[in-house]
Amino acid sequence: MEVEIGKGKSGRRAWGFDDIAIVPTRRTRDPEDVDLSWEIDAFTFDLPMMASGMDSAVTPRTAIEIGRLGGLATLNLEGLWTRYEDPLPVYDEIASLDDLIATRRMQELYAEPVKADLITQRVKEIKDSGVIACGSLTPQTVVKYVDYARAGGLDVLGVQGTVVSAEHVSSREEPLDLNRFIRQVEMPVIIGGTASYSGALHLMRTGAVGILVGVGPGAACTTRGVLGIGVPQATAIADAAAARSAYLEESGRYVHVIADGGMRTGGDISKAIAVGADAVMLGSPIAATTESPSKGFHWGMATFHPTLPRGSRVQTGTLGTIEEILVGPAHENDGRRNLFGGLRGSMATTGYATVKEFQKAEVMIAPALQTEGKQLQRSQGVGMG
Repeated sequence: MEVEIGKGKSGRRAWGFDDIAIVPTRRTRDPEDVDLSWEIDAFTFDLPMMASGMDSAVTPRTAIEIGRLGGLATLNLEGLWTRYEDPLPVYDEIASLDDLIATRRMQELYAEPVKADLITQRVKEIKDSGVIACGSLTPQTVVKYVDYARAGGLDVLGVQGTVVSAEHVSSREEPLDLNRFIRQVEMPVIIGGTASYSGALHLMRTGAVGILVGVGPGAACTTRGVLGIGVPQATAIADAAAARSAYLEESGRYVHVIADGGMRTGGDISKAIAVGADAVMLGSPIAATTESPSKGFHWGMATFHPTLPRGSRVQTGTLGTIEEILVGPAHENDGRRNLFGGLRGSMATTGYATVKEFQKAEVMIAPALQTEGKQLQRSQGVGMG
């Protein structure tokens, strides 16, 4: 339904995770009978999740641990781990920076050139551990660096930017031909971000195995403020899921929708899948783990843009180990630990056995969901407060 903004402009009403609720059905299910597994291309994962290609979240060490637990972690192949032989002192400096100078100094730190041989080395570190290796590159550099990633044994490639389109127009240089590149690269490619039906549909037509849905919802992202661009996640995911259905009918090919950003709790993850996601991509929850070298800070890939940063260094604190954050046990009641135990509980409580089934769950607009009956928690800053 279109809403009039003014005499000359109208727009759709869009919804975020806090605006909706999952509706119980007539059936419940034993949590142990719920199957969370996710298959993409030739790979099967116990958890329907990816860790975001952000330096504060994914390092070779955290990628290996996430793989061991059944997820897939994306290493930023243009990040600190491919600019510095030993990036740990850089992490220490970033954590120590005053807020007033953090962005400027991070721009300087990330001005260190990417070293192609380190791309091969970092991918090989992950691959040699026995887990599936995934790395991300930007559209501007992917052709330049992809062979170095392949030499390390990369299994899954992400082509990732704030907004990635299948029809980039440039008067200065020849843009990346995604269709041709994906046909030639001979490995599964995941592309993003996008936040619209048409954008999602066109990215699916490039031959990607999955698309990342989300523009601006991440904890460290300021794109919505700097550029004024974005779509609340519940609506963005539902639109992309509709594009997935249209493309499946058009081509007979299923492309995965991966919700990227805006999810802090098990409830957020459950809602993302209930509105149509096949899997979720997490950043700040991984940055808040004891294994992350970021010391409780989190920043996105656009935070250090040399001329127009679209992100901020934010403090997440340290919540627990990667295992505790992803699969528990949880010793706090705010939903930020045991995220996939939360998803399992949500699916069991509403009677769904698989992620594909849960995508069909009934949801409703529920603006009172976060506040109804929660006055004591909110006043005391506990639980949902």
